[in-house]
Amino acid sequence: MLNIPEAVHQRYQRLKSELNQYNHAYYVLDDPSVPDSEYDRLMRELQDIETKYAELQTPDSPSQRVGGKALDSFSQVKHEVPMLSLDNAFSDTEMVDFERRIKDRINLAQGQNLTYACEPKLDGVAVSLIYQKGLLIRGATRGDGSVGEDITANVRTIKSIPLRLQGDDYPELLEVRGEIYMPRDGFNEFNTKAREAGDKPFVNPRNAAAGSLRQLDSKITATRPLEMCAYSVGQYQGDQKPDSHFAMLKLLGTLGFKINQHIKQVESIDACEDYYQYLNGLRDQLDYDIDGIVYKVNDFKLQQRLGFVAKAPRWAIARKFPAQEEMTRLLDVEFQVGRTGAVTPVARLEPVFVGGVTVGNATLHNADEINRLGVCIGDTVIVRRAGDVIPQIAKVVLEKRPQDAQPIVFPDRCPVCQSSVKRVEGEAVARCTGGLFCGAQTKEAIKHYASRKAMDIDGLGDKLVDALVDHELIYSIADLYELKLEKLINLERMAQKSAENLLNSIEASKQTTLAKFLYALGIREVGEATAQTLANNFGTLDAVIAATVEQLLDVEDVGPVVASHIVDFFRNPDNLSIVEAIRNFGVQWKDIDQTAQALPLKGQTWVLTGTLETMSRAEAKDRLQQFGAKVAGSVSAKTRAVVAGPGAGSKLNKAQALGIQVLTEESMIEFLDNL
Repeated sequence: MLNIPEAVHQRYQRLKSELNQYNHAYYVLDDPSVPDSEYDRLMRELQDIETKYAELQTPDSPSQRVGGKALDSFSQVKHEVPMLSLDNAFSDTEMVDFERRIKDRINLAQGQNLTYACEPKLDGVAVSLIYQKGLLIRGATRGDGSVGEDITANVRTIKSIPLRLQGDDYPELLEVRGEIYMPRDGFNEFNTKAREAGDKPFVNPRNAAAGSLRQLDSKITATRPLEMCAYSVGQYQGDQKPDSHFAMLKLLGTLGFKINQHIKQVESIDACEDYYQYLNGLRDQLDYDIDGIVYKVNDFKLQQRLGFVAKAPRWAIARKFPAQEEMTRLLDVEFQVGRTGAVTPVARLEPVFVGGVTVGNATLHNADEINRLGVCIGDTVIVRRAGDVIPQIAKVVLEKRPQDAQPIVFPDRCPVCQSSVKRVEGEAVARCTGGLFCGAQTKEAIKHYASRKAMDIDGLGDKLVDALVDHELIYSIADLYELKLEKLINLERMAQKSAENLLNSIEASKQTTLAKFLYALGIREVGEATAQTLANNFGTLDAVIAATVEQLLDVEDVGPVVASHIVDFFRNPDNLSIVEAIRNFGVQWKDIDQTAQALPLKGQTWVLTGTLETMSRAEAKDRLQQFGAKVAGSVSAKTRAVVAGPGAGSKLNKAQALGIQVLTEESMIEFLDNL
């Protein structure tokens, strides 16, 4: 250190401090305080100093999160304070019994209430982190509760784990316990890349987190999107230890740890049930998996009096949610053809209750997924359902494979029109080559065109579309505008009143927006948001039709693949003739003024949450998009405003925590009317 100029030493310490603060703001608070370019510039400066003056580098340097030399194996470590498991409760009755046992043990009158700390039970991997004089010195897995594995090199790569505690007022020795998990978005992105590379994807986010933490090469762990939430402490040597669990969590938050935003302190067992219903309703909207709720007697003195039984504390319990994974049997596989010709294998399952619903079908994605799973008809499989995600087969239980199991053969001919099935190089999906000749593609294209988010033709359901195509009354979406009453009433179960209502709805669909029409055309990979972006950027359909790949690539959210799909669609003379026919039938919209004044919200991201009372969520989204706004499903530091109605939950809380403007539905309408 003697040869290091004092100015360099001071600059290095300042860089460390600033970068650690920026890391905390970005990964723990979800509130970036500087642009990425500024962060990168400071990090490069810090690394340059460490290269020139290697003796300056310390274990808490932000540069040390990239992983080090690979290990030959993990060493074992003993937990000074055992990491215990929890007893489970699966019903209200078991929760009432849990409280009754507590009250009996501490002689608390039945009329008196206990205070509980409630927190989501994250579905990840439990870890122990030890800090000495504020510095992270060890990370370990739970193991068997008494002995775990030393994963220090791996936990150091996780950016939501502080390498040094924040502030100066921290315990001499602190053992923090928490859950390391992989958020759903990161899990889905990782699996998508794994499948594209021909690698084995993870079964679920918990499996992904566990596999990532058990890498002997910490550089691999550093590439995985892992996070950690702290939920308790083990060892604590220092003054002024908090007197309750809830207060301890608040302290951990001030020391730099990520604390789950849904923790809550309640005053009765009935309030615990209310929290269960609240979180169970919120479960599908979270960006991470939870499998229940942990309830803990809040007061540390009461915890000490209650003690432990076997390997679990008497003062805590886990209330479990319905399982999101179950085993069942694969009965058969059918191949469905979508509107773009994609041939998708659909598994027919022995019905099983999973994720709160009875599941009888699951997606198998494509031929590559069938081969990766090695699944056969007759196999016992693990079915996973999380939130609104379509149920999928996650794994085959090979130990239960029957002797008469049959391999799944992917068809080389379309199951609907018998045209050849081809797979374009570089794509995972096989497609029917029949185009509009294929009845399935025609039907799906019409269903999509008539759907609520497209042309919103009320009364034109799936069965009616099937009947119209099967009876050769329509051959394309343009033919909808030539339907006559006398033809419709001849269809089975089609009364005159229903036919009249349908024709009225078809007539009403002629007044639409450019964005809805673009979406309704069913161009591959052009969803609602992309259609609105195209409309906002080009203003007219003719401009979109004439756009080159280069012009499309200048549009936000349009990449090379989407651009080529758009160009290919409008270079097809059959598609152009259908579009022209539709316009000739009177389908129309207002072109979009391209001036900045017409799109005052361009570049802004808005979020809708809660119940809207005077308009639907879709209508509010349309209005915002017409002014150029992007409407997102989650709140981040880049969100411009949040519109919150009754029942708004976590999105509203996050917006308030980040200081983002919150509007009522009424104030949003007034704001838009005045633009």
